[in-house]
Amino acid sequence: MLDPHTTQTAAEDTGPDSGTLKKVGIGAAVIALAVVAFGVATRISATNDLETVAEQASMPTVSVVSPTAAQGGDGLVLPGNVQAYNSAAINARTNGYVRRWLADIGDRVQAGQTLAILDAPEIDQRLAQAKADYQTALANQRLAATTSKRWNAMLAQDAVSQQEADEKAGDLAAKTALANAALASVRELNALHGFTRLSAPFSGVVTSRSAQVGALVVAGNAASQPLFTVSDVHRMRIYVRVPQVYSSQIHAGMKASLSLPEFAGREFEASLTRSANSVDAQSGAMLVELQADNSDGALKPGAFAHVRFAIEGTSGGLRLPGSTILAAEDGPSVALVGSDGKVTLRRVTIARDEGRTVLVSVGLKPGDKVIDSPPDSIRTGDRVRVAAPETKGGKNG
Repeated sequence: MLDPHTTQTAAEDTGPDSGTLKKVGIGAAVIALAVVAFGVATRISATNDLETVAEQASMPTVSVVSPTAAQGGDGLVLPGNVQAYNSAAINARTNGYVRRWLADIGDRVQAGQTLAILDAPEIDQRLAQAKADYQTALANQRLAATTSKRWNAMLAQDAVSQQEADEKAGDLAAKTALANAALASVRELNALHGFTRLSAPFSGVVTSRSAQVGALVVAGNAASQPLFTVSDVHRMRIYVRVPQVYSSQIHAGMKASLSLPEFAGREFEASLTRSANSVDAQSGAMLVELQADNSDGALKPGAFAHVRFAIEGTSGGLRLPGSTILAAEDGPSVALVGSDGKVTLRRVTIARDEGRTVLVSVGLKPGDKVIDSPPDSIRTGDRVRVAAPETKGGKNG
């Protein structure tokens, strides 16, 4: 028969050791921590990769160009704005409805020619009433004059007193003043009635018409569109802004030539008539006016022209593609890229606009990296990535 004590001791010897169990638990915990740490690290790495990709995606890729030195020169060429020698917006001076319009856009009109006729029945009625009031005042004046004359004759015979004769003379003066006031009202309403016929202030061409038959016209409305615009185009005015660096060489009487896109190979002669003699603080340029003969009607109001001045010293400056220029309220500017990829907006002065290229006199230096076709939303401090230049044979690969 087995001893119970012996059997219990044997069972304890064959059971798991407590130290072994502790080691197994610690190992499992380490493995679990390692798995968790690996998952966290993987997630952090993925997050960083996503942030990097997002940052790269939000950073626009731009192409840059460097300004080149302008060689040679054929004078100073600047953009100009062509305007009519005289231009008048025709508005109504009285309220009414358009009955007829007698001229349309493109028609040549003479000074005083009727352009439109308005219906103003209330003016007609007021004029009729004013004429009636004037006739009444005129009748009272004549009666007062006859009475005063009579009383003066009786005063000479001592039939009436001096006081009574003076009263009749005063009544005549009052009636005369009333008649004059009524006549002034008639003349005023006659003038208003005359405004129902809109006429050309000078000879020229009708360049706009908004008058429509039956339309109500309200006088004195500054926001309303003019019924007609008449432009005198026998001569044209051309306005040009000359950069300050060339302003000292511009003077009245000098000749210039105009070229327009619609007349390839043709040049128009113009002469400089006046200058503002003041440099605008925003644009850094001086406004000048030229005049050109337009007997053949080739020049049109509002047209764009290239104006060439035959002056020296126009070979300096740096040339850029016209697509690099940013137009702003404070003047033209360009977007430069630094070595750190940050953008800086810099104002420039355009000495000559050559169409596809522009000549910049102030604001750039050789070696600057200028963004080509920059977006309008670009601002100083933005970060961009510069695209790799393409080879002559195309992209690599």
